[in-house]
Amino acid sequence: MGWSDRRRMRCCHPVRVPFTLVSFHAHPDDEALLTGGTLARAAAEGHRVVLVTATDGEAGLAAAERTGDLGAARAAELDQAAAALGCARVVRLGHADSGWGSSPARAAGPGFSELPVEDVARQLAAVLREEGAHVLTSYDPAGGYGHPDHVQVHRVGARAAELAATPLLLEATVDRTLVRRGLRLARLVPRLDSDVLAQRLDTAFTAREDLTHRVDVRAHLAAKREALAAHASQTESDSGLRGIRLLLRLPRPVFSALLGREWFRQSGRGRVPGRLLDDVFAGLG
Repeated sequence: MGWSDRRRMRCCHPVRVPFTLVSFHAHPDDEALLTGGTLARAAAEGHRVVLVTATDGEAGLAAAERTGDLGAARAAELDQAAAALGCARVVRLGHADSGWGSSPARAAGPGFSELPVEDVARQLAAVLREEGAHVLTSYDPAGGYGHPDHVQVHRVGARAAELAATPLLLEATVDRTLVRRGLRLARLVPRLDSDVLAQRLDTAFTAREDLTHRVDVRAHLAAKREALAAHASQTESDSGLRGIRLLLRLPRPVFSALLGREWFRQSGRGRVPGRLLDDVFAGLG
């Protein structure tokens, strides 16, 4: 094969242009649980990945010996997790964790969920413009399992994408059918913290028929597992084991079966009949 033939072959297989993905989350550890494999896959494929958190998670659940300066501890854990996932940049918006349920009392003043959407959206939009973001991930309208900070991520993400004219907004979620199955099994685990298990599942996460993306991240589960393990403060509380500890104890084949795919709903788009998209950049052409 001559040089001209090799050149023609290269022209027939265009090189993929790197994109920038900004992933917006409420607290440290949310990024690993909901989008860790997707972020690791995007980074491994040569795209720029930027992680933004609204709070440092200082009102989260943790064992008593870890609650002295939980926000600082979780911020450090976030940096470690972001490195494992290949994130190029971490941005903390610095708002107060609203807390929820049996969470310890937060500092005085409004929590993230109580802030005006427009004000926080401008902060996030500034990051989107600075990065020239092609894709933003936020959360579904239910905020997953209903945490008020997660619901606020949905509202802020939608408005920020509008302000910054970000081409693609994906709502990170989970197939509600799979959540129901998983929680039935989780109830059999002794000492598992039951806060999330008590939530109503009829409106949690996203119905299967509303999903647009099912991203295969099985090749990147080592990075996702490492990111989850980085959030050591969130593995146990005084009331029992947390979900992260349970996930990390799973045999690798089971871990892969449960966490080998991540789910999204593309804002403003219905499901493509008969299939789910496997690529978070597919809508960009």
